[in-house]
Amino acid sequence: MSRLRFMRQKDSSAWEEDPLSGVANLFDLSLAFIVALSVALFSVFGARNLFDESADWTLTHQAADGTLEVVQKEGREIKVQRVTDQQLSGDGDRLGVAYKLSDGRVIYVPEGEVSDGDDNGPAVP
Repeated sequence: MSRLRFMRQKDSSAWEEDPLSGVANLFDLSLAFIVALSVALFSVFGARNLFDESADWTLTHQAADGTLEVVQKEGREIKVQRVTDQQLSGDGDRLGVAYKLSDGRVIYVPEGEVSDGDDNGPAVP
């Protein structure tokens, strides 16, 4: 009978004493997976130049509420601008006229170059 009691004590393993010891391993595994996935996404989408000091890029982002953000990086300087639908006013000079054609193209004619077509300048539609 003493032999049977000895076998029962040997049969119990360490995991029965601490049932949460396996959870720590799953946490470490998930962190390694997240890091590997981040590195893979950066390399696939060519995002390496996001951290390059000599790279210049522009990124547009539309938020869930519909606002548009423009992020510009020039060297080490990063600017974030929010685009709104508000109309601005102020003092300025007229630079020219823009015309939208029936096929959807837009033509810009600078001020001072508008003519009647007699001196081979651009004609106004």
